[in-house]
Amino acid sequence: MKIVFATGNKGKLKEAVEIFTGHEIISIKEFDPGFAPDETGDSFFQNAVIKAEAAMKIVKNIAVLSDDSGLIVEQLDGAPGVYSSRFGGEEGNDLLNRKKLLNELNGIKERSAYFSCTAVLLFPDMSAIVTNGKCTGKIGFKELGDNGFGYDPLFIPDGFDKTMSELSSDVKNSLSHRGNAFRKLMEKIGEHNEQKDRNFQ
Repeated sequence: MKIVFATGNKGKLKEAVEIFTGHEIISIKEFDPGFAPDETGDSFFQNAVIKAEAAMKIVKNIAVLSDDSGLIVEQLDGAPGVYSSRFGGEEGNDLLNRKKLLNELNGIKERSAYFSCTAVLLFPDMSAIVTNGKCTGKIGFKELGDNGFGYDPLFIPDGFDKTMSELSSDVKNSLSHRGNAFRKLMEKIGEHNEQKDRNFQ
């Protein structure tokens, strides 16, 4: 099945291609290079739906994949949360986001956190599959590793002594919030014609 991913993030696109084996994953940027809907939702679900519906208006007759995810740090009362991609003040600037996170946690030893993801697969008939994924861990004290993006160089998943960016792609995908959500979507694609999870019409 051909699926248009409503993202311009190359890291996310790479993850989706690796997980959705047997399906053709295409970035929405191939249809609209300036695709950037306003993510005005106050939850990951709402923002994922906003992106999916905006992309569907462009591609019309192709299934659309979208996700919204973020980092929740307990010691920061859940921040950065839905503002994860613009936490540092500039949309999509990973370096600024990580720098602000370290500054906010300066002097704090307990740094429990988790990644959360809501993924939506929207079909041309406006039926959809919605799944959620989570990855728990903690925030390190410095950036380590180069096999990742976003907050990966700071996030140490439970059961590991390395950051997400220090892990191989296979291991990372098996652990990640997005990987968990995407695998659930893969499992449900085959059931779609028998049972529709949601309808946004």
